[in-house]
Amino acid sequence: MAINTELSIITLNANGLNAPIKRHRVAYWVKKQKPTICCLQENHLRTKDTYRFKVRGWEKTFHANGQHRKAGVAILISDKIDLKMRAIKKDKGHYLMVNRSIQEEDITIINIYALDIGAPRYLQQILTDIKGEIDGNTVLVEDFNTPLLSMKRPSRQKINKATEILNDTTEKLDLIDIFRTLH
Repeated sequence: MAINTELSIITLNANGLNAPIKRHRVAYWVKKQKPTICCLQENHLRTKDTYRFKVRGWEKTFHANGQHRKAGVAILISDKIDLKMRAIKKDKGHYLMVNRSIQEEDITIINIYALDIGAPRYLQQILTDIKGEIDGNTVLVEDFNTPLLSMKRPSRQKINKATEILNDTTEKLDLIDIFRTLH
């Protein structure tokens, strides 16, 4: 039997998973997409409620949630792949970093959710704090809640200073926005 070394990653801003029907719909969607890894932002689950969100075939689920029903991120890894745990780093609902060895290959998955207010500075601080753990096998999945590039922006309208600093930080860390690269 050949080992599949291709990883497929999906991401979803869930905008709350407290309602049972929404948890079931998201679980169904994840199973239907058949990814290797699923990253969720804004699950709005409290730390004590994370047990409520389960997806059959996805026992390796990691959450970063606070004590209130806001923010919250999760990384789900399919049971169909061989993985060995290395380390987990998280805060109270805004980012989660999982270091793993998947099929003999080290990989770091970072899932970040930033609040609307102060997002560029917050993200710049997180990226600076974890820069030593970012390498060529790092996947950063995010809901930055801030435009990084001027897409369809009038040429006279400037990007604010905080966003410029965030852009400089991502460039220094050699991070690439895959979505913008492909689209």
